[in-house]
Amino acid sequence: MKDSNTPAERRDRLTADGDKPWGGRFDTAMDKKAETFLASLPFDQRLAQEDVQGSIAHCRMLVKQGVLSVDEGDKILDGLAEISTELAEGIFPFDTAFEDIHMNVEKRLVEKIGMVGGKLHTGRSRNDQVALDLHLYVKKEIRETDVLLKRLQQVLLELAKEHMGVIIPGYTHLQRAQPVLFSHHLLAYYWMLHRDRERFLDAYGRTDMMPLGSGALSGSSFPLDREETARLLKFAALYENSMDAVSDRDFVVEYLGCASLLMMHLSRFCEELILWTSQEFSFVELGDAFTTGSSMMPQKKNPDIPELVRGKTGRVYGNLLALLTMLKGLPLSYNKDMQEDKEPLFDTVDTIKKILELFPPMLQSMELKSDNLQRVVGQDFSTVTELADFLAAGGVPFRDAHGIVGRLVRFTLDKGKLPSELTRTELANFHPLLDSEKTTQLLLPKNAVASHRTRGGTAPSAVKEQLNRAHRLARRLDKRAAKIFSEALDE
Repeated sequence: MKDSNTPAERRDRLTADGDKPWGGRFDTAMDKKAETFLASLPFDQRLAQEDVQGSIAHCRMLVKQGVLSVDEGDKILDGLAEISTELAEGIFPFDTAFEDIHMNVEKRLVEKIGMVGGKLHTGRSRNDQVALDLHLYVKKEIRETDVLLKRLQQVLLELAKEHMGVIIPGYTHLQRAQPVLFSHHLLAYYWMLHRDRERFLDAYGRTDMMPLGSGALSGSSFPLDREETARLLKFAALYENSMDAVSDRDFVVEYLGCASLLMMHLSRFCEELILWTSQEFSFVELGDAFTTGSSMMPQKKNPDIPELVRGKTGRVYGNLLALLTMLKGLPLSYNKDMQEDKEPLFDTVDTIKKILELFPPMLQSMELKSDNLQRVVGQDFSTVTELADFLAAGGVPFRDAHGIVGRLVRFTLDKGKLPSELTRTELANFHPLLDSEKTTQLLLPKNAVASHRTRGGTAPSAVKEQLNRAHRLARRLDKRAAKIFSEALDE
């Protein structure tokens, strides 16, 4: 039997299934499984406050431009304020019959103030609306990420100062190389995080662009004042091309890229914590509050948090690759594929923020095993490079000096000794310059460390200057962040 097809009958069928913003074109209601598949509300409801924030600015601009009357604008603004409160209090009635957060907010607004709420969508599309929401969201998350990164850096500086005199083995190829100050090792991660902060701040500038007013793809025939909307939302710049504005997700990719580099740095640090806490190294011990035990072996103390950080790094990398892959073949302008931009973003935001909140107290719980460290740095060959440098300073070509000390190391190994146990006579057998009281002093880890005084080196004097420079550059970066985030400080 053929369905009735009058406009009224089509409207009744669609209304019974839930109004769609595009329903006027269609004769039948949407398949329920297709509706569920296409819905973004389960995850984009996270953008609810940003959606309301953008709607408030859009409404005020429409009133200013005479597109809405003052009375209409006041009603809409009052309704949006109530919705914002409901969202903040967790009592907003999300309805999965309306596929995304935009339609949920609009539907709730109409419930509160009547059909005048439908005028809010004048001059905009969900395409530029969701782009705006994402820009506002990523700006907020960069600000919050910066605060967390700064706190982690502060803890690293505190630990570097606290443990200034502690020497640990330095490694290349995971083989003992040269002794270094523990503070110097920690500061290596400080500077990685410094670059991470700089990258996020750089990304903020390309996120601080306002897409609203671009419509679905071609702009709007209404007399919109995009500059006024940008001013109300505290954006520094506008997209100059409406097609670019609704299809651009570079800023999300860039956030995920910054987050991936950050996770790589944290994962490297975690790998070292895992090694250092093992019995084979036994350099440090993490506090009980940040470790776990074994369900079977009662003696175990497992570094599960560093291990899970290391594991979650792949997850963040995957989110970046997922978004890049989704975007790579899309023609202009908006495509439904772009709905897949949010879950990778939200997952990465949650992942790095949880980790950055845990990292500072975990590091503060760390206890150095000083006695063991003092023992191990005196029982290896990591200071013999000092002998090669000593010979080179005395006029021996470094390549020759390297060979001389290499033969000395072979002799020492064959004798079952450590370099520090060699006599002056034994040293002199390899080169006359080594027949010196100074050579035996050079082999002491403390003196070997102190001799590396170049800027950025591990000598205490160089590390103290590095700490001073870190404080100076941190203050400079804080001022830059405050200037970039000035609109957030005004809120």
